[in-house]
Parts: sequence; C-alpha cells; structure tokens
Amino acid sequence: MQDNDIIVGLGGHIDHGKTTLIKALNGFDGDNLKEEKQRGITLDLSFSSLPLPARNVAFIDVPGHEKLVKNMIAGTFGIDVLLLVIAANEGIMPQTLEHIKIADMLGIRTCICVITKIDKLTSPSTQLPLLESHIAKLFIQSDIKLHSCIALSLHPKADKIENTQALEALKEVLDNVPKPQRADFGMFVYYIDRSFTIKGAGCVVTGSVLSGQCAPNDKLYAYHIHKEVSVRGIQIHDKDAPLATPSHRVALNLTQVKHNELKRGFLVAPKGYLRGFNSVDVAIFGDVKHNATYQCYIGSTKLNAKVQILESSPISAHSFGSKPLILATLKCDEPIFGIFSQRFVLRNDEGALGGGVILNPIIDPIKKSTKITLLKALAQRDFHQAFTLLTRIHKKGFGLVSSTQRFNLSHVQSCEIATSIDSIFVDEKSLTLYPLSQIESIKTVIIDIFTRNKYALLSAQSLSLKHKWASLALAQRALDELLDEGQIIHKNGLYLSCSNETKDIRIYVEDVLFDTLIKQHFTPLAPYNIYDALDIDRKMGDNALKSLSLSKKIVRLSHNFFIATTALMQMNALMREIITKQGYVDVNNLRERTHLSRKYLIGYLEYLDKFDDIECIDNKRFYKYIKPHNEVEQ
Repeated sequence: MQDNDIIVGLGGHIDHGKTTLIKALNGFDGDNLKEEKQRGITLDLSFSSLPLPARNVAFIDVPGHEKLVKNMIAGTFGIDVLLLVIAANEGIMPQTLEHIKIADMLGIRTCICVITKIDKLTSPSTQLPLLESHIAKLFIQSDIKLHSCIALSLHPKADKIENTQALEALKEVLDNVPKPQRADFGMFVYYIDRSFTIKGAGCVVTGSVLSGQCAPNDKLYAYHIHKEVSVRGIQIHDKDAPLATPSHRVALNLTQVKHNELKRGFLVAPKGYLRGFNSVDVAIFGDVKHNATYQCYIGSTKLNAKVQILESSPISAHSFGSKPLILATLKCDEPIFGIFSQRFVLRNDEGALGGGVILNPIIDPIKKSTKITLLKALAQRDFHQAFTLLTRIHKKGFGLVSSTQRFNLSHVQSCEIATSIDSIFVDEKSLTLYPLSQIESIKTVIIDIFTRNKYALLSAQSLSLKHKWASLALAQRALDELLDEGQIIHKNGLYLSCSNETKDIRIYVEDVLFDTLIKQHFTPLAPYNIYDALDIDRKMGDNALKSLSLSKKIVRLSHNFFIATTALMQMNALMREIITKQGYVDVNNLRERTHLSRKYLIGYLEYLDKFDDIECIDNKRFYKYIKPHNEVEQ
C-alpha cells in the first residue's frame, strides 16, 4: 500500500468496451453477476485492481446504461482519475457526455480517454484524428483536464503487437498520471457500497475512503443507524492492511453490527463529529429549477431533495471550480450527514443533471438575507467574515465544537481564525465565540447583582452556572475588567461589592446559610437554589454546609436535602406522635398533618428508619415489639 496509489473510475456509453478493457489490463471479468453474464452489460459496480511498478491502481467499472446511471454516480465518489472509454465506431454518445458532466460536478480534475474498437473504422488515419479533436472539445467548458488519449482494438483478430503496445502505453500513463490533491475532511469518512457476511469473519463492508484513516480495533460510528462499530480487520486489494486510507478500495471487517443492518449509502466515521439535518445550504452548478425535486447523490447515499433557490444571481467561487454557482437550500426526505465543501450530484427522472458543494451543513435559524451573505462568505472560504456573521447571529455563544463538519477546519485552525478578529471574544477552552458586547452584558449583570445584594459573593463559576450561556472565560473577563475599573473588589478568591464590609467571609456564609435553613423549617430548598437566591459562590456554599454538618447544626438527609437540626428533631417528634396515636406513620397520614410534597415525606420517613426502635413493613413505620422479661417461649 503506497500513498501514490489511485482509484480510477471507468466511464462511457453502454457496450463501448469498458469491461473488456479492464479484462485486457488485469484479467478481471467485471460482469460477474449471472444477470450481467446473460445480458453482457455491467449492472452494478465492479471492482478490481492493477499492480504497476510505481503504484497500485484500483478500478471502479460503472454501468453505462442510461437506466443504471444511479449506480454510476454511486461509483464516482472517491475516484481520483476518470478513464473515459469511447467506441470509435459510435463516437461520443449520451452517457459519454453524462459521465463527463458527473465527474466534473464531483471535482474530478483528470481524465484519460481510451478509444476502443478502432478496427471498425473504415479509414482510421482520417477518422481517428477527427474523433480525438471532438473529444478534446468536450473538456473546453469543463474543469477536467484531458491528460492523454490512447486508441486501440481489443478484437481477437486485431493486430496483437499494436494492441499490446497500446495497452502498455495505457499502463505507463496509469502508472505516471499525477495523483490529485484530495479534500481532507479532518476525519475518517467512508461510505458503504456493499455489505455482506463471510464465514468466520462476520460482517464485511466495502467502500472507498474519502478522507482520513482508520486502523484495526478503532471505534467508528454508523451514522444512519446510530450505532457504534469496531474495526476487526482491514483488507486492501484482498490483502490484510494496517491502515485504511484514501485512494483505496477498502474492505472493513466490522463487529458489534450485523451485515443486514448496513446497506449502500451508509456513512461510517468517528463518533461525535457529525450531526444529520434534513436541510442543508449549498452552492449548485447546472440547470436546476426552484421547488423541483431531484435525486440527490452524496457518497454512495441516494435520497430525494427539493431545491429551494435562495438567490437567482450566480456567484463565482474559484476554490470550487470555474462554474457559476447558485445559492440554494436542499430539503431532503432523510437526514444528510454533510460536511462543508462535500460534493453532491442532482438528477431527475428526465435526466437533467446538477451538482454542487455543501456550504452550510448545520442549519441556523436566520433571516434569508443574512443567510445569503453567510453562504457567499463560505463559498469564498472567507471564514473571517463567516465567523463574524455567525457570532452576531449567536449572540449568546457560537460554538466551534462542530467546526470539522461546519467548516472543514480543526479546532486549532478555527481558534486561530477567530483570535484574529477584533470584534470577537474567543474562549478557546470551551470553543465558544462571543461578540465583545457580551462582555459588557455580563458586567451589567454583575453590577445589578451587587446593587440588589451588597453581600453577594461571586466567582466566574457561579456566574456561568447561573447564566448558562456565559462560559467561564467570558465571566472571568467581565470580572477582571470590573476589578481593573475599581467597581468591585477581590477577597479570598471571590469578588465582592465595594460596599461589602464583611470581615470573615467564611463565618458570614455559614451564618446566612444556617439562618436560611432555620427559616425554611420543614421545606428547605436544595443548596444550589439557596446559593443562587443569596448570590453565593457554590464552592464557598458547599464548604459552609460541610462545616455546619460537622458542628451538628444541620443534618444531610440525602444528596440535596439539608435541614436544620432543630427542625429535624421537631419532625421526628411529630412522626412518633402519629405512630402513638394511629399505630403507624406513612406517606399518607404524614401528608395529612404536614401538607408536604412526597420528596420531603420520603426523606423524613427514611430518616426515621435509622432508629433501632422503628421497623418498616409495607412502607408503614411501626414501633418494634419488645418482649416482656417474664414472657417465656413455649
């Protein structure tokens, strides 16, 4: 396995000799299904390989029949070079043009053309140059470069020497054609095209790696069925391999899943990187109609998508080719786990073709005019403007945690871009962006707290917990600025009002918490609710409760249930009074006396269970029966 290896996709009209050409190159008879043998055409995708001195070439032979174009499109995702086969006697045909157009839409930039059946020409010396000229013109309006054109005949009666020379020339071209730069999505991306079971191995899937790599024992995720899978083994060209990498046809032996749970079009990638949406914003090239429904092909996935054009005026984006682009939204009948810059193809039943790239795989609830501005920035890969816009839209924090899917950027790359924007505050730890105005918003919140309660004890953590949209770093920045401005003071790790004259913060917190629990009597609030009401830092509050518990001033009945000891003694006396009068105490008769909620009632009854003279039978508490000294067992 070498980094120089490539995947070559064969395109061309039906019966122009693609399968015969592959058989001549490597002996593989692609028509391996019974129905294919009978009809003599490739119905589905056929795969084979050719070892050459400098590289291994993997072939994907796709069907040329018009009714099987969906299979052809599924096969073109992941190929590096298009090998276009044109029969000399028929020349350029409808599927020839369609295959070039699809390859162009998918960003394939190199084509090798093989002209077959030259033995059927009556005047090869004049007819061949004319055909080659027509072929060259096909690529003038395309972003695909015609690398070379080779003519041959594979007919048994053709000149064997010329035929051998032509095949050797083709092999040399395949061995030396430059490998294109692939889009790297920042993770392992793999679409399944086949799933089956092998005795002794279990579930095996085949497909092409579009990005990244994986190794045996790696954990992956089948996104369409929301299921984690493990890679038991990897094979490339029928040999065990230590890594699955792009530009290879790869078989993965998966565990924790059955083969019939997986099917063509399912995406396998690391867990947690992608989210699926039924709508994605895109840039489209080709003739598509507003509100029309198309079959959308992405990877080997096929689904139905309604095109909603956002702006009819085309834009240009050279990073995605020379064609003008139309901004649109695809409304799909099932979720797309799309990635920024990922290619797709659109086709309807009449054969109309379109294609494009995903610009915004994660839909934001924004106005149409703002969305168009955002998409234009994304089409130009102007992430500086895109981040600025998204931060304005998401005033309470725009997260970069999904930057791999959203922008095809790593977290480090995203943070580097964000920190270069003067109008944005970047919290690199939480991967969140805020407009600078939000620092002022938090500062206003802090001043309001101290105005209302001069004894408030704040920290960045307490602010972030109370105002969940504000990250720790944002809250700390606001506190630091107020401290520098002299509007607050810092003491014992906390931030206080300038008018707070408390000498011992620890004693103050214990006293105010104890007084609060005394006042709340039988219905004390959970600690965090008390802290929020008193504007007390949670860590300081927790420490105070521990101290009060150790001094026996309060008792902890359960995780968030603290009560003053005096109140608990009164409740204990009340429950015993009920037992004395009614013979038992349970939730019902205790509620009748106290009108408390079940949460409190259960806590008090379970506390009563701790006493040696109490027993619980069928959720009722009784006094235990103690035998008199003079009672003798018979």
